[in-house]
Amino acid sequence: MHDIAIHQKVLAQNIEIAGTIREKLKARGIFTLNLISSPGSGKTTIIEKTAALLPSEIKLAVIEGDLHTELDSQRLSKLNIPVRQINTGKSCHLDAMMIYRTLPWVLEQNDLNLLLIENVGNMVCPAEYDLGEDMKVAVMSVTEGDDKPLKYPAMFNASDHLLINKMDLQPYTNFDLARAKENALGINPHLNITELSCTTNSGIDRWVEVLTATVLGQPSA
Repeated sequence: MHDIAIHQKVLAQNIEIAGTIREKLKARGIFTLNLISSPGSGKTTIIEKTAALLPSEIKLAVIEGDLHTELDSQRLSKLNIPVRQINTGKSCHLDAMMIYRTLPWVLEQNDLNLLLIENVGNMVCPAEYDLGEDMKVAVMSVTEGDDKPLKYPAMFNASDHLLINKMDLQPYTNFDLARAKENALGINPHLNITELSCTTNSGIDRWVEVLTATVLGQPSA
C-alpha cells in the first residue's frame, strides 16, 4: 500500500507540472506531440522522414529522450533540426519535470509551432506520464507482433494515433495487419491508425498530411 501511495503522489505531481507546461506551450502556439513505443520501432527515422515533408509553415523542434548517448539527437542535428537531448540514466521514461527544465530552450526557438518529444523506448511507463503534450502517438512495427496492443493496453489506450511502421517487412513476418488493428481498436476505439514504411516512404505523406492539418487547425481529407 505504501508503494501505491508514493506512486499516486508522484503521478499527481507530474500532472500538475504537465499542466503548467501545456499552458506555456499553448500560450506560444506550440503544438506538442509525445512519441512512444518500444525500442527499435523506428521513432527517430519517422521524425527524420516527417521533418523532410513538413510544409514551410511548420517550424519543428525535437526533444530526444534516451537512457544514454546522444546518437539520435546527433542524427537530427545533421538535418538542421533544433534538438535537445535528455538522458534519463536509469529511468525508463521521460517525466514532466524533465520537460519543464527544457522549456527555456524550447521557448527561445524562433517561430516554433511544433514540438516533437521522442520518449524513451518503453511500452509501459511512458503511457502513465503526461508531458504536457497535445497528442500521444504510439508506434509499433510489424516485427514486434500483432498482439502488442493486448500485451501493453495502457500505451494504446493513452494514445490518439497509432503508426504501424516497417510495413515493407510484413511479407517476411507472420504479422497480421487486420488482427493488429482489431486488437488496437478493441483497446481504444477512437485510435487513428496510419500504416507506413520509412524504407519505401509509403504512408509517410499521409501521416504528414494528418499532422500538418492538426498543427494548423485544419481538418484533413
